[in-house]
Amino acid sequence: MNLTPLTSDDLPVRHGFFTRLGGASSGVFDSLNCGLGSSDQRDIVLINRARVAATMGVTPDNLVTVHQTHSADVAIVESPADAGLKADAMVTTQPDLALAIMTADCQPVLFVDPDAAVIGAAHAGWKGALTGVLEATVDAMETLGGRRKNISAVIGPSISQRAYEVGPEFLDQFTDDDLANARFFANGKNDRYHFDLTGYGLARLRSLGLHAASWIGHCTYSDPERFYSYRRSVHRKEADYGRLISTIRI
Repeated sequence: MNLTPLTSDDLPVRHGFFTRLGGASSGVFDSLNCGLGSSDQRDIVLINRARVAATMGVTPDNLVTVHQTHSADVAIVESPADAGLKADAMVTTQPDLALAIMTADCQPVLFVDPDAAVIGAAHAGWKGALTGVLEATVDAMETLGGRRKNISAVIGPSISQRAYEVGPEFLDQFTDDDLANARFFANGKNDRYHFDLTGYGLARLRSLGLHAASWIGHCTYSDPERFYSYRRSVHRKEADYGRLISTIRI
């Protein structure tokens, strides 16, 4: 089956926000689970990753992922040997590498400065976004010759505000950082709130003076046919969940 990832006109290089369709996994992982950290069969996950790599026009070894830890750490990737570094974002100028981020509700964010031929990819959950992973990615791109006024960033499918219920302590963490962050929370039932993760991510990106910043749309929680969702798996009491992959290359 040919894979048909979602793409954005704001990223004028080869890239894709892949859905869960077109893979070899079964059960709760049906079907394009690319998460080696899941309990899915490793050989099957590698088949899925190979299909993604082929779609991106690279070898499986050149589809580079990192060990994500919900941090603001960024890795400068120069070769496939850099795969597995502990980081939540990557940047590179190497044209034979595809940077790949794994998500299942968090924001996958792809970056490019087409003039400098610099790309980036970030995993931006609430913790990484709050502690500055998006800003750190842009800073790292600039160390490789990029210029923020030429950088475009696109957020891929993520959990939407309607589906993202949080408690008062979560609101406190964000308002302690900046009282203006209260605008990303809507009142829910009782003492609960609904957090606008992508709105928050976009606001932080747009404060950086980039060429463009956008969200491709699509809620991972609300579309089980196309997307994995950690939160949905918890609500359904499933044993595990698949991981979506988002990739970019020069």
